[in-house]
Amino acid sequence: MTDSPAASLALLGGQPEITTPAPHFSWPPIDSRDIEAVTGQLTEAVSIPDRSGIVADLEVALAAWLGVRHVVTTSTGTAALHSMYAAAGIGPGDEVLVPALTFHATATPLLHLGARPVLVDVNADGQLGLATAASLVSPRTKALVAVHLWGLPENADALAAFAGEHGVMLLEDGSHAHGASWNGRLVGTYGRAAAFSLNGPKPLAAGEGGFVATDDTELYYRLLLHGQYNKRCRTEIPAGHRLAKYATTGQGLKLRIHPLAAALARAQLHRLEGYLTGRAACAERLCAALEDVPGLRVPRLGPAARASWYALPLRYESAALGGLPLARFLAAVHAEGATEVDHPGSTRPLGDHPLFHAPRELIPHYPVGQDTALGGCRGAASVHASTLKLPVWHRPEDSALADAYTAALAKVARHHKELL
Repeated sequence: MTDSPAASLALLGGQPEITTPAPHFSWPPIDSRDIEAVTGQLTEAVSIPDRSGIVADLEVALAAWLGVRHVVTTSTGTAALHSMYAAAGIGPGDEVLVPALTFHATATPLLHLGARPVLVDVNADGQLGLATAASLVSPRTKALVAVHLWGLPENADALAAFAGEHGVMLLEDGSHAHGASWNGRLVGTYGRAAAFSLNGPKPLAAGEGGFVATDDTELYYRLLLHGQYNKRCRTEIPAGHRLAKYATTGQGLKLRIHPLAAALARAQLHRLEGYLTGRAACAERLCAALEDVPGLRVPRLGPAARASWYALPLRYESAALGGLPLARFLAAVHAEGATEVDHPGSTRPLGDHPLFHAPRELIPHYPVGQDTALGGCRGAASVHASTLKLPVWHRPEDSALADAYTAALAKVARHHKELL
């Protein structure tokens, strides 16, 4: 597209780069197979209180896909995290190292268990700072949580070595990272357990849902007792086990997945690898187009990393564009029609949230009245303040739209002086 010299940017009266009506990205892709699976489940069963039918089918398939012994599905990814922490024995007085930059559900279940999330700053690439984490280990530290943000895998070997060196559990939040891997090993198989979300935008999606994966059978029984009860627990926990007496009630919580969501997730799982391959090709196309655009820095993955590309995070470098504020740049990009470009809102430094400073207002039983040690995570603040994220499409026919988005970003960067 040729820019007119008078008013090139749409924000200033020029022609937008993209005129296709929004939304430009929706997930998951629904076709006849999904419709057949869900409508078929309607006639099969809409309530499954044990591990049978579509719930058993999905859990067996997920376990086989990950190569783990046990999977327990849940109503949401947040529920999966809650059950994972509870089953791992995390409770009052315990400290858990969590990245300072993540979605709040990585840490909020810890508050309900009476444990203290200890925020670990991230480096310039948004990865967990292990040197900082080492300085925060105390006798109360029970676990370290790895978060593979945006579907970009953390260095899982380094995390596992850290956990072994410091005698803490490694747990994983793989909510963005279905199918991501490090050194050929899937995310979700490095720690004692891993929690995943099946929320709408995730690479593997069921509208709502989640699951926990583990090789630890004792932890598996406790997962069941946290969010399941009665038929399922009585069937799966051996009668002679010391926890079997709790099978009828569990902890009294019902966190099981809805069968219709399980049916959708099972149908989607068949196509996940194709989605990931398509997303990888799109991410490569986006990065190649934006590589030399001033003010934008694309993510760089080493040879050990395979991303799931839940989103493509870009780093915005204001100084390269004459100090143009990110908000002004983003407004201009949106005016060009690239409305799916986003500055993360809820995924941000955890210290930004009042809940972590004064949890007792909402959680009266929480043992810590106010956490004053939440500041100082400058890396997390810097990364978040300079992050833009793009959707990553998966179909070859979406290439033209991906190209239009990179053209819009490049156009605004090229004409940034008009915005100053």
